[in-house]
Amino acid sequence: MNKTNPISETTEAAQAAAAAAEASEVHAVEPGLTPDRPARRSHGFTWARHVVQLIMLCAYAAPLVALGWGLFGMYFGTGTEIAEEVVPSDLVFWGSLPSSQLFGINLLDPFAALQSIAASKQVASAMLWALPILIVFALVRGRAFCGWICPVNLVLEIVDWLRAKVGLRVYEMPIPRFVKPIAAVAILALSAITCIPLYEAINPIGALNRAVLFGSTLGVWTLVAIVVVELFFGHRVWCRSICPLGGMYQVLGTVGLLSVKIDHDACINCDHCKHVCICDPAILDDAVAGSADKVASGDCMLCGACVDTCPTKALKIGPATPGLKI
Repeated sequence: MNKTNPISETTEAAQAAAAAAEASEVHAVEPGLTPDRPARRSHGFTWARHVVQLIMLCAYAAPLVALGWGLFGMYFGTGTEIAEEVVPSDLVFWGSLPSSQLFGINLLDPFAALQSIAASKQVASAMLWALPILIVFALVRGRAFCGWICPVNLVLEIVDWLRAKVGLRVYEMPIPRFVKPIAAVAILALSAITCIPLYEAINPIGALNRAVLFGSTLGVWTLVAIVVVELFFGHRVWCRSICPLGGMYQVLGTVGLLSVKIDHDACINCDHCKHVCICDPAILDDAVAGSADKVASGDCMLCGACVDTCPTKALKIGPATPGLKI
């Protein structure tokens, strides 16, 4: 008859329990979490982005409101002396998203500057006005503008929420994301041919900002069309695949010094990061597969959605060598 050693069995059971506890501590996964079950999101980066987007809108609106000029092209002034003597251009900051002024320094949308150069066939001072913005986003990550500043992105996140509430299903990636840089080059070529900065007439980014500040309708119909497509046809078609400004920042993003980095020991390959990516889930493939230690693609917006949703905290945003990958 074979006899078992109760002490040995107890030791083995204790070792197995310790190993299970260690694995649970390392991964810290929610009970029952599977690729089909959404992870509980912290929303930290999401709320931070929305706060920054609202602060930017308020910053542009503040000079007009402070002087009684009102918004949406309306005048709410009281006729006070300060309103008569001071204009927005006299203040520390004023303007709109495409063109503004800070401490007397002109700031211009870099893509608008490139169109002006193409249309005029000469390197004008417009490029100097765009350099501060180019330098900032080149150092950070080009498409951080799309994730943290662009008002169209904020509108489309509201559309995402609305579409989910009513249960509408749309295509996830109907147009390849590499179309964006091609669209940017095409716009510059057409601007050079026509001698007109064509995109500015339909630019939905400037349209939303100008509509709130000045009541302008220039480009508003482009924004309406984007919302309709987003609601009924495809997820983030404009931001992911068509926006020429996004295409320019996608190329610029290849030299950015901030990236989404991954801890491969903590990653459990649940793919929740891909499910929430508002850029293109494919940019996470190499990192999740273990062949890269960061998201190298310049298309990453640094929106932080993947970091928020990761159940094991395997993802974080931090300094990294440039990915040099579109």
